[in-house]
Amino acid sequence: MGAPWLCRDCLESGYAAAAPARCPACGSPRIRSHDELFALSIAHVDCDAFYASVEKRDDPSLRDKPLIIGGGTRGVVSTCCYIARQFGVRSAMPMFQARKLCPDAVIIKPNMAKYVDVSRQIRTYMDALTPLVQPISIDEAFLDLTGTQALHKAPAAVVLARFAKAIANDIGVTISVGRSHNKFLAKLASDLDKPRGFAAIGAAETLSFLAPKPISMIYGVGKVFTETLRKDGLVTIGQLQEEPPENLMRRYGEMGARLARLSRGQDSRKISSDGEMKTVSSETTFNSDISTLEALSTELLQVTERLSERLKAKNIVGDTVTLKLKSAGFRLRTRARHLMIPTQLANVIYEAGLQLLAREIDGTAFRLIGIGVSGIDTADGTDPADLLEPAIARKAAAERAMDRVRTRFGRDAVVRGKLYKLKPVLDPAEADTSPEHALDVSDPDQTQGKTR
Repeated sequence: MGAPWLCRDCLESGYAAAAPARCPACGSPRIRSHDELFALSIAHVDCDAFYASVEKRDDPSLRDKPLIIGGGTRGVVSTCCYIARQFGVRSAMPMFQARKLCPDAVIIKPNMAKYVDVSRQIRTYMDALTPLVQPISIDEAFLDLTGTQALHKAPAAVVLARFAKAIANDIGVTISVGRSHNKFLAKLASDLDKPRGFAAIGAAETLSFLAPKPISMIYGVGKVFTETLRKDGLVTIGQLQEEPPENLMRRYGEMGARLARLSRGQDSRKISSDGEMKTVSSETTFNSDISTLEALSTELLQVTERLSERLKAKNIVGDTVTLKLKSAGFRLRTRARHLMIPTQLANVIYEAGLQLLAREIDGTAFRLIGIGVSGIDTADGTDPADLLEPAIARKAAAERAMDRVRTRFGRDAVVRGKLYKLKPVLDPAEADTSPEHALDVSDPDQTQGKTR
């Protein structure tokens, strides 16, 4: 019978010993062939340079020009098109640096209301495919299409190719789709051939696909730990595969067990639908409006500590950090970042929130800041996020020691130096003290931003 193949343009499919160079039905070269093409049903969908794509859609004169979405000389790049990326421009890069790298770029300030509207449209198309949609930012989501073939009268690959084509034709932006047998590998697959990607990592090829890749490809393995592993003679994922799991556990503890699983492509996390997601959050309103990163980051640290205390008290963790800002004109901004590993640590939540906050510093004065986590799950006694990066582990140990002192002597027994200069909130009653409330992730306003 041969291997299955699919034309992404006319959706013609078939089986052949070798995939055709062009579709026999429409002549398109956009053919995808894979031994497990029709068997994989876990997908990660990621819009291509989302903000920039929307702007180019709305202004065709920008089509062939380098485009940067950002603002101000002290701001950072929110995103940029693929032409600008050829000059070295990247998301979260300071604007002054981006201007030097690409002086001819067109620069447009973000229009979040427009991007949210487009995100809602795309989400409507996703919901028509499966009830198991887990959005992790304004422009990406996991989907589980297991068991939907009878409904759509087509395997998941065909359904997703049809979906990608509809998004391009009806909405005017392009997406990349990664498919595999779990979330870890689906996310890797979506990055393989962007833009307009449609890659797959099958179960049979998992070990051979991962083997030559650098260990840093495993989410959560940072530069410091990568260097530690290099000194120990471990550079590629394949070298981790060759090590008995017990050896990795003996050398690196729980961290080693995690590396052993992920190096073999093992990921048991399920795709959670909206109804299962909750958020725990904390926020504060200022006496006077604030516009500087230094002052806002100090306020952010306080609300983050309060949030972390609630998570620890409930023995829960979350895998998505959402920053909330309200301007002096009462306009609301929410930005989110998905964490590959759930956490309850103030340090980890604060660093994720700080990265989101830095991208919003454009001279706007804010009257309120908040931080929350969603994707709630029960903690297992240790925070997994402190197990992959030694630098984080040291901060985690210090934080837990501080928690023990506060438990014994009171919350004010230990105060971070950064918080000594903290301004009081307008009114304690205005600070959110509700322990938990529902997060409507069907509203992309609640999941707007992503650090790439």
